[in-house]
Amino acid sequence: MASDENLYSEFVDFELSNSASNGLKQEKQLSASQRRYYSFCRRKSFAAFVANKQDLNADDGCTSWCCCEETFKEHSAIHKHVARTHDADLQQLARAAYEHLLSQLERETESQQQPNNCEAKPADISAWIPDTAHISEEQLQKGPGKVLLYYHYCQVDNPHVICAWQKALCEKLHLNGKVRVATEGINGTVGGTNVATDIYIDAMCSHPLFKMDTEDFKTSDGGAECFTDLRLGVYKEIVPMGMDPEVISYKLAGIHLEPEEFHKEVDALLSKEDSSNDTVLLDCRNFYESKIGQFTQCLAPDIRKFSYFPDYVDQNLELFRDKKVLMYCTGGIRCERGSAYLRSKDVCKEVYQLRGGIHKYLEQFPEGFYRGKLFVFDERYAISSNNDVISDCRYCGSPWDQYKLCSTQFCCQLVLSCVACREAGHTACCPTCLTKGRAQSGKSSAFQHHKEECECTGGRPRIPQDV
Repeated sequence: MASDENLYSEFVDFELSNSASNGLKQEKQLSASQRRYYSFCRRKSFAAFVANKQDLNADDGCTSWCCCEETFKEHSAIHKHVARTHDADLQQLARAAYEHLLSQLERETESQQQPNNCEAKPADISAWIPDTAHISEEQLQKGPGKVLLYYHYCQVDNPHVICAWQKALCEKLHLNGKVRVATEGINGTVGGTNVATDIYIDAMCSHPLFKMDTEDFKTSDGGAECFTDLRLGVYKEIVPMGMDPEVISYKLAGIHLEPEEFHKEVDALLSKEDSSNDTVLLDCRNFYESKIGQFTQCLAPDIRKFSYFPDYVDQNLELFRDKKVLMYCTGGIRCERGSAYLRSKDVCKEVYQLRGGIHKYLEQFPEGFYRGKLFVFDERYAISSNNDVISDCRYCGSPWDQYKLCSTQFCCQLVLSCVACREAGHTACCPTCLTKGRAQSGKSSAFQHHKEECECTGGRPRIPQDV
């Protein structure tokens, strides 16, 4: 006897013909991967609904189902009844199952992106540790400093050994920051004194595996104090896009443009009076980054994580069809694999990316086409090269671009709240969190959850449709 789940397929054509099915309209708006998940949840929900109607107390020993005060003796009859009569119930069940599945998948993705520790089989890394005997500890810990941002793609056969070396190197130089190591390369941002960071750059450039150049490092004023601690780990990806690096490889990236070339391309784009031009200027960062700074007339996806970028591309392919795409991000690393993913869709004329990202562009064009602040992933949150303020205070709407963490305990959202509004008590990311924060005031935090969802995230489409 066929299962309910298999027999469900007999009624797919009937259900697709039902124009009143809002659930299916929603399904068509999802990305390809989300449609598969949603379809899976509808099948499971249908099977569970039918199974729940089975009459287990039938005296004749034959299988039957009872629903809406009717008894059905055939699979086809109960299936047709459920499909016609209980579509709204099925939609509700499918939506709940779909949201639960998405949440579960996201937790699994995040757990996969958590670092493994830097423990490795015994290996001699002493040759990679520079001699600092001629430098005092005071020089390594005190004085003017800077923050380095860098990445390097290459084959790393022993990532745990590299991670152990990075840990020993950073601790010796008193650097704080974040370093991700994977079999596909290394990605880091660290801060310390000028003396310490210069030694770090030399060590990276002289390492036989990476063979980096000083131009591979983006620098800004700062130091170890820009980070709370030192975090290192071995990951599957050096930038968390949620795609297998062997399937979507950095080797398939778009054409790199130097800042001067990128500047000319943007200039040509902006000088065109015809709005139906064939070029898309694409910001592949997250919404809170592009909110405080971006290139003029760019397309900035309203996504919360870079791991949402592939689905964003899937859902908005028509935006890029037959277009020349100019991509950019903070330091260039997200464009490496973001452009590779876009190219894999085979819809664009050409895909270009800004070498060195916004960081390198601003070094040469501080008053160029990028306006506003540059978001950075440390305690500074943003650095600037021009005086433009393109964002507003969350509460009063006045120009403001200095982020602070939401004041509600365990909420990790960022908020733009000006001095006057903060003095008035508006220090949460949204009214929901503000009310929650007041309720939590003075209470124990033992039962609070880390990174809880709030109005800012709950009401935001996970994958916006911009077509």
